[in-house]
Formats: sequence, C-alpha cells, structure tokens
Amino acid sequence: MKPTRYRYFITFMVLLIMIINYIDRGALAYAQRDIIKEFGFTAAQWGSIQGYFGYGYIFGGLFGGALADRKGPRFVWIAFVMLWSISVALTAFAGNIGIAFFGGSAMAGFFVVRALFGFAEGPSFVCMSRTLANWVAPQERAFTSSITLIGTPLGALITAPIAVFLLSVTDWRMLLLILGGLGIVWTIIFSRIFTNLPEEHPKVSKEELAEIRGGATALKVEDGAVEVSDGHWYDFFKNPSYLYNTVGFFGISYIIFMLLTWTPKYLQDVYNMSLSSLWYLGMVPWIGPIFTTPLGGKIADMIYVRTGNLRIARNSVAMTSLFLSGLCFLLIPQMGTMTGVLILMALGNSAALMSNSIYWSNLIDIDPSRTGTFGGIMHFLGQTAAMIAPTVTGMIVSSYGYNAAFMAAGTICLLGVICAFFVKFDKAQAKAVQAK
Repeated sequence: MKPTRYRYFITFMVLLIMIINYIDRGALAYAQRDIIKEFGFTAAQWGSIQGYFGYGYIFGGLFGGALADRKGPRFVWIAFVMLWSISVALTAFAGNIGIAFFGGSAMAGFFVVRALFGFAEGPSFVCMSRTLANWVAPQERAFTSSITLIGTPLGALITAPIAVFLLSVTDWRMLLLILGGLGIVWTIIFSRIFTNLPEEHPKVSKEELAEIRGGATALKVEDGAVEVSDGHWYDFFKNPSYLYNTVGFFGISYIIFMLLTWTPKYLQDVYNMSLSSLWYLGMVPWIGPIFTTPLGGKIADMIYVRTGNLRIARNSVAMTSLFLSGLCFLLIPQMGTMTGVLILMALGNSAALMSNSIYWSNLIDIDPSRTGTFGGIMHFLGQTAAMIAPTVTGMIVSSYGYNAAFMAAGTICLLGVICAFFVKFDKAQAKAVQAK
C-alpha cells in the first residue's frame, strides 16, 4: 500500500501560520508615519514601542515551550494564535486605551497591548519545533524545519505590499483589524485538521507512520501530551553547547527584528521614500532569504549524510551564515546610494537566515523529548533581540545615526561566528540520529 503524505500538509499549515505571524509583526512598521504623527512620538519612543513586543515575546516562548511538552502542540497553537489575533486587533486602539486608562499615556497603552501580542506569539517557534519533532522523520528534520521557517522571510516579504495596499484604501486601524481576522480564520481551520501525534490521526497510514518513526517505537501519549524525559529546565544551562547555540540564534534574530521594524522608517528618513514606494522597496531585504532559509537546512543535511558528523554539518553552515551577514552590515556605511544599501541589506539578511533552521534542529537532535522546554529557554534568551534590536536601534539612531546601528548589528553577528564554532554534540546521540 502506498504511504500517505499527510505530514507534508501539516508542515504546510505550520508554514502558513508562520507567514501570518510575520505579517502581523511587521505591518505596524509601515503605519509608523501616521501613528507617530497622531500621538507625537519621537524616534526613540517609536523604537521602544516596536521593542515592547519583545517583553512579552520572550516569556511567551518560555511558557509556551513547556506547555507544548505537557499539553501537546495542538492546545498551544489554538489558544495562542487566537490570543495573538485578538491582540493584533486591539493594537488599533492601543494609544486610545493608554490615554483612557493609563494616566493619559499612549505609550503605556502600546506597551500593554504590544507586550500581550508578543506573549501570544512567543510560543510559535517552539511549538513549531515540538510539532516537527512529533510529525517528521529524523532524516527530514533540518530541511523540514527550514521549509516552515521560510515563513519568516516570506511573511516579511509580503507584509510590504499587503500593508501598503491596505493603508492606501483604508487607515492603519482597519489594517490591524483585518490582519487579526486572518489569524482567527487559520485557528478555526487548524483545530479541525491537526492532532498532537500522527498516531492519533485517521488520515495517516501505517506506512507513513513507519516512515516518520523510522522504525522507532511510537511516542507515548497521555492526555495528548508527549512523554517527557527525566530532567529539569536548568539542565539547559549545564551544557555550554546550548548557550553557544543560543548566541548564534540571538545574532540572526537581531538582524530580523532590526530590519523588520526599522527598514520602512530608514528609507523614509534617509532617502525620503513615499509610502507608495515602500510596497516594493520594503520587499528587497526579504527576497533572498526565501531561498537561503531552506538551502541552509538542505546543505547541512547533505554534509551530514556525507560526513556522518553533526558538528561539521551544522557548525559550518552556522559560522558561514553569521560571518557573511556580519560582513555585509559592517560594509553598509561605505555605501553611498540607496541601491547599494538595499543590496547589502538583502545579502546580509539572506546569509543570516540561511542558518535559521540549524539552531532549532540542534535542539531536536540533542534531546527530542525536551524540545519544547529547552526550545522555550533558547527562545527566551535569543529572542530578547525582539526588544533589544528595535529599542537599541532607536537609541543609536537618535544619538549616532543609522550607520552606527548597522555596524552594531554586524558586530553581533561576528561574535556569533565564534560561539557557533564551540557547539558540540553528544557522540552517543549523534550516532543514534545517524542510525535513524
């Protein structure tokens, strides 16, 4: 009997929500001129507002990762996507909420709503990792992770035309209300087609299940949750490789959030670009990553097949990715034209996201049963970039200009190169992964 391929449909649905995830994150940046004008924010204050997302985001990932291990990814997907969709809609009224209920401070209103939005989006990547650990065969993990992670650049790419179009036919508040509705629609559909494990789904054949498990015993299930191995959350900090891996993850996250939140304002401030121009200019830094994100995972898998060495396969991709990205951003201040800057932005972002799947694949291969918990910790630490990148960029731009902000981003990537070199894998675990 020919095996089914339902796991690929599940992968597609995860990819779809990751796209929506990044559209929701990035849309606010295109409405910045209208929002700043309405509430009178400075550049530093706007950077803080963009960074408020990160305060909730890091805790959402930490909490959601442990919850995905205990309750299963289905519960987390449904509950948190619904919450973040409602939060996106509430952002349309954040300033007014602050003025009405927080002492007349629009900033306070944005803090509460943006932090809630960040908290709700926090579990998305760790839940993605937990889902793939449940649904995908070991030999497909790095590449499949990279496919779902295409949602990062693809979502950011199409944010520009979607946001600019909606802003041209309506206002920034209606833009956010419409985007919130998209997430609610996905939640309703996903709740009907997803189960925590392929063993639970009637559309998964025995042959496909054998492919997923690779001959291994099916994961044990109790109340929809995967059995978790003995150990504690703080075991994460006992292994230096987890920490080195997290530094690399922080590096690419810093690039992502700096570009996502500041590119539209940079183009308007420095080159006087109109909103109508941003629909295509805002897309430029995100075209390349659509191809390099899966390419990085594929290259790592190919190197592993040829060498049988996880460290060579994963670290070589991570180090190359971070080095090229750092170099591009350090060179941006030498460019005298917008075209040159956009090319380096695009190349630097493409290089950075080439290693995106590596950090998540590393977690799965070290200990699959703790993917959610340890992924939540890595997410908590690495995604501090969600608040640091927008906020620090705003401070640097206010005091030293945009070129200094680009140089800071490049330096962070180069530090990640050093850390990526020291990531190691337990030999017994590496052999077990190879055997599968």
